[in-house]
Amino acid sequence: MTSNSTDVLRQPSEVLILGAGGQLGRDLIARYSRRFSVTGVDVDVIDIGDPEAVEDAVSAIGPRLVLNAAAYTNVEGAEDDREGAFLVNEVGARNVAKACSAHNIPLVHFSTDFVFDGSATTPYEPDAPVSPNGVYAESKAAGDHAVAETWDKHFIVRTAWLYGVGGNNFVEKILAAAETRPVLTVVTDESGSPSFTGDLAEATAALTETDAYGTYHCVNAGSCSRFEFAKAILSGAGMTTRVEPCLAEAFPSKAPRPKYSVLSNAKLEAACGYQMPPWEDALGRYLRLRKGI
Repeated sequence: MTSNSTDVLRQPSEVLILGAGGQLGRDLIARYSRRFSVTGVDVDVIDIGDPEAVEDAVSAIGPRLVLNAAAYTNVEGAEDDREGAFLVNEVGARNVAKACSAHNIPLVHFSTDFVFDGSATTPYEPDAPVSPNGVYAESKAAGDHAVAETWDKHFIVRTAWLYGVGGNNFVEKILAAAETRPVLTVVTDESGSPSFTGDLAEATAALTETDAYGTYHCVNAGSCSRFEFAKAILSGAGMTTRVEPCLAEAFPSKAPRPKYSVLSNAKLEAACGYQMPPWEDALGRYLRLRKGI
């Protein structure tokens, strides 16, 4: 059962998914609906920055599990809207954790590689010290801390370079740009692990079958540069647009971005046994999915 109307708040469900309208939220609904009754809501139904709204919704729906995929994700916009970013990413996260604590409900809170500054040279483990740069990164790190200190029964799941059907993501931006430009210029000095929302949803479902609460990283296996990722996207889509390398300094931005944001899945695999597929495999499945193949 899913809905985006206020009527949804009058109907009990086993799983409540916040941020249901986003690319991750949609795949979480699809995955959890295989086994459970699911209520998926977006900001138009529940403003997680409003503690009373969150408490009322959790009380009315009475879920066995809450997944918070709601987030302020405009990295550049956050630089000019610190209050808005923190309202959703920290205050909202704390509000959800408080409601889950009050009703003894396990919580999954999704986070990001941006909590790290990108200075590492080996994959980040979940217990690595955070060092966020920029307002978006700071707000997400604050949200992780808020959840961890508010409610013991939490899964904080950090991911990176996320893409899914219907999302405004790097894959779609590259494909759209290739439709109108003969040559694309993409940075070589940013490395990470492209991650498909469908695989993240599967891993999350496996993790929530356990009671191994804590902080985890979940990305598709392997890593690449943005340049390598763009080439793989175009090749997989059968497009011949040329891709030329450049450094990130060629594209100045308000918000700093991690140069290296490869995350380690080792703790996740040990906790639930789920192994994330290689990013190349995930990308191929996504490209076929968006074409309806």
